[in-house]
Amino acid sequence: MESVYLAIVIILLVLAVSDLVVGVANDAVNFLNSAVGSKAASRRVIMWVATAGIMVGVLTSSGMMEVARKGIFHPGMFSFSEIMMLFLAVMLTDVILLDVFNTLGLPTSTTVSLVFELLGAAVCVALFSISASDTATIANLPEYINSGKALGIISGILTSVVIAFVCGTVIMYITRIIFSYNFQNKMKGIGAVWCGIALTAVTYFALFKGLKNAPVMPLEMMSYINENILLCVTVAFVFWTLVMLLLALLKVNILRITVLSGTFALALAFAGNDLVNFIGVFMAGFDSYKIASATGDTAMLMGDLTKPVHANLYILMASGLVMSITLWFSKKARKVTETEVNLAKQDSGNENFDSTPVSRAIVRQAINMNKWFEKVTPDSVKNFIESRFTKDVAVTEKDGAAFDLIRATVNLTVASLLISLATSLKLPLSTTYVTFMVAMGSSLADKAWGRESAVYRITGVMTVILGWFFTAFVAFVISFLVAMLLMWGGVYAVILLVIGCGWMLVHNSLRGKKKKEEELEAENAQQVSVVERCVNDVTAATSNIVDIYNSTLEGIFKEDRKLLKNMLSKARDMHEMASARKYNVVSTLEMLKENNIETAHYYVQVVDYLNEVTKSMLHICKYTFEHIDNNHEGLSLEQVEDLKVVNARMNEVFVRVESMLSTNDFSNLNDVMALRDSIFEDFAVAIKKQIGRDSQNKNTTRCSVLYLNILTENKIMVLQLRNLLKAQKYFIEKES
Repeated sequence: MESVYLAIVIILLVLAVSDLVVGVANDAVNFLNSAVGSKAASRRVIMWVATAGIMVGVLTSSGMMEVARKGIFHPGMFSFSEIMMLFLAVMLTDVILLDVFNTLGLPTSTTVSLVFELLGAAVCVALFSISASDTATIANLPEYINSGKALGIISGILTSVVIAFVCGTVIMYITRIIFSYNFQNKMKGIGAVWCGIALTAVTYFALFKGLKNAPVMPLEMMSYINENILLCVTVAFVFWTLVMLLLALLKVNILRITVLSGTFALALAFAGNDLVNFIGVFMAGFDSYKIASATGDTAMLMGDLTKPVHANLYILMASGLVMSITLWFSKKARKVTETEVNLAKQDSGNENFDSTPVSRAIVRQAINMNKWFEKVTPDSVKNFIESRFTKDVAVTEKDGAAFDLIRATVNLTVASLLISLATSLKLPLSTTYVTFMVAMGSSLADKAWGRESAVYRITGVMTVILGWFFTAFVAFVISFLVAMLLMWGGVYAVILLVIGCGWMLVHNSLRGKKKKEEELEAENAQQVSVVERCVNDVTAATSNIVDIYNSTLEGIFKEDRKLLKNMLSKARDMHEMASARKYNVVSTLEMLKENNIETAHYYVQVVDYLNEVTKSMLHICKYTFEHIDNNHEGLSLEQVEDLKVVNARMNEVFVRVESMLSTNDFSNLNDVMALRDSIFEDFAVAIKKQIGRDSQNKNTTRCSVLYLNILTENKIMVLQLRNLLKAQKYFIEKES
């Protein structure tokens, strides 16, 4: 047996551990978002509940390991050497793909990733096998690939996305009508029944989906449950309803218990169902190595992989331990969770996504449809429904939760029931898709997608959904290409790809740490007083504007496209920060003294003027870059000379403004006013010169437009900088 195959097994093991880490970081959102978003308990308690679910769930995953070895392709058609390259291609692709999605903070399906990675690598290796055969042709490809399974997965994706969203929307709407937002006084009655239904669904889900194949469950018991499922569900409902009623009478928050129970059940099912996505390929490769080692024949066909799997208990427990540790310490897991929680949060705020023409069109159609429903709906019905969605004493206002416990129970219950139903019908689906779409549907029905946030939430949901389908395509293509390189390059390709994969993981990790440090600096900045922060922000922004302005003019003079593109990027970032500061002005004002209205007034002015200055700077950068990027003729010598004069005067303004802001000495404020009037005269002279050149056709139309646009934005900047100085002066004086 060649030592290279032992090395591949070791590489598969290392990649499996890495896959566990990045996979859990992605899939943690499936079972954490409801508990975290509703703040059903402290994060530590939620983590312990999820950890317990994971450790129990890994014991049930033995049967799922068969997916990696015979679910997508027929192993009896591949030799040992071919199948080892196939497995290595899958693992390399999976680690890279999931890490990219985690870095972006987007939840994706590890199941779909694995399926299409196996499919891509298997197709590639099969084509190599066919090309090396004297008798086989491309028509024999279906003999290698289990295409029916892949088609079933695709149909399951489409179906589960729609059904989960619709069910989440309808059930949440009905639930809110029943309970409203003031549900605390209903827990001793209908609330206990509701929790009983939810816990019954969770119990059925945990038994059927989670513990069905667990070694701790006797076969006789599972057989009895399957034969008497209706009786078992009825008994469970009565039991849980009575228990919840008793706890409610003892003034225990039964909704928290329900949410934590659902979190445990989903974590259990995740570990049992999705563990194969992380270590299934390694175990299949390890078993292949043991089979081939017994004969020493690397060309033998791997039909023995079709035999039932007997997973090593120690490997399963070690995997559960790695998953649990990742759950506790992974920052990327928190980022993915925050993405879904932010899309489902009850209140509008600083959204993570921008609007798009599609999302705006959807919202417009929804508004028009809503107006039609309002016309045909009786006033009494409208008033009743509106009263059920009125938040007099909202939970979210009490503890800062993204949504309340009622919605959290709907998310967990509906997701559990849908996954259980699909499992009983043997329909393929992704737990990620189901839990995410249920959460989005419930947030829509709960009126979390209001006029202030709907376009951004819809964009976010579409981004995630498109990412799912993009995952399938990319997983297939990359896995196919990686397998091709491995089959062509052999040992050299193995070394090169493993090094490349390791470099990418390290690079993303270092970049994540750098971003974390920047976020920490931002958090520390929040601890600084409003006045000091305002001074620091304005001073830093002014300094950046000076650098960007001078570099932009240098770029247009020299027609340096690369420099202009870099300045445009910096100007855009600066303007986005200024816009975000303006958007968050309300939360900042709350930190000021409540009775100091003058201070708040001047702070609003400072933020607004700074935003206008950065906007003008962005326009200048945009105009100049687009002019050079479109390969238009550069500015004439006369235009360059005039702009150099203007640039010198602008720098004079910048120097004085920056000096005043950095020292908080505004005694020479009137000098800036005089300087402003003088510069405006220079602008007028420059414009007259340009008009004269235009009358003589000395410049192209586009050069003239660019020149005049630069002068116009310069004039706006001077005006706003002077206003900024004045507002900053009064702001500091009043707050002092």
